[in-house]
Amino acid sequence: MKVALTHITRYQYSQEAQLGPQLVKLRPAPHCRTPILEYHLQIKPLDHLINWQQDAFSNHIARLVFPNKTNHLEIRVDLTAELIPINPFDFYLDSSAEHHPLTYDKNTHDGLLPYLKVTESGPLFNQFIQKIPAEKRRTIEFIIFINQLVFNQIAYLVRHEPGVQSVEETLSKGLGSCRDSTWLLVQVFRQLGLAARFVSGYLIEARPEWHNMNSPSDTQENIAELHAWCEVFIPGAGWIGLDPTSGLLATEGHIPLACAPEPESAMPIYGELDWCEVQLTHQISTRCV
Repeated sequence: MKVALTHITRYQYSQEAQLGPQLVKLRPAPHCRTPILEYHLQIKPLDHLINWQQDAFSNHIARLVFPNKTNHLEIRVDLTAELIPINPFDFYLDSSAEHHPLTYDKNTHDGLLPYLKVTESGPLFNQFIQKIPAEKRRTIEFIIFINQLVFNQIAYLVRHEPGVQSVEETLSKGLGSCRDSTWLLVQVFRQLGLAARFVSGYLIEARPEWHNMNSPSDTQENIAELHAWCEVFIPGAGWIGLDPTSGLLATEGHIPLACAPEPESAMPIYGELDWCEVQLTHQISTRCV
């Protein structure tokens, strides 16, 4: 199945404003497993400069510079993805990583330090960790078990407020957006000695049976959205994607755009501008081709 996705983000400003450099991370990441047949990025206003870069985490960044003031900004992504079925278990594990707890070798550990740093704590988080059995388990079974724990603990919520909840807030409410439950899962894995990173990307659910099982019924019509999930590093396999809002491993419908140690560095669009009021509209649509 080939799916064409169009993603349009519009900012309307209350007055002419000078924009600082705008950093756009809306291009499929280098490790994306889903074949991307076409990709186009269109920017308005047309009088701008664009420079493609890669950040410290190998994410593609379009750096936009606007020489003149403007009362609007439109960022449009058009891509065509070939949703070839992906077996999420098609990977190899090093013999040292077949069971958890596991230990990274020194070089690997040093390179993964940003993804091992636990930055959140609290009584609810500690209680959650203490309930996880400490016995030796097969690594694949273990990471699936942890993903399922978060899936069963946190109900999915469409939340439009910016930012990510603390793990304590997510656990106390038992509710969270995809980015909230993902950040909780990242912190849990790190507490258990596994390197984990935050991923933002597109989730394409081109068939009804693919729809997020934890989604409210009023969102089931949406077949494409900006989404967040977690990737955990296992020697031999590399980065394995796990989606805590479905309780499943990431497959062909998950198209990563940006990966980072923390959510702020994986923001799809970031930039500064003169003070003004801003109206934001956002639309994603898909069609089979």
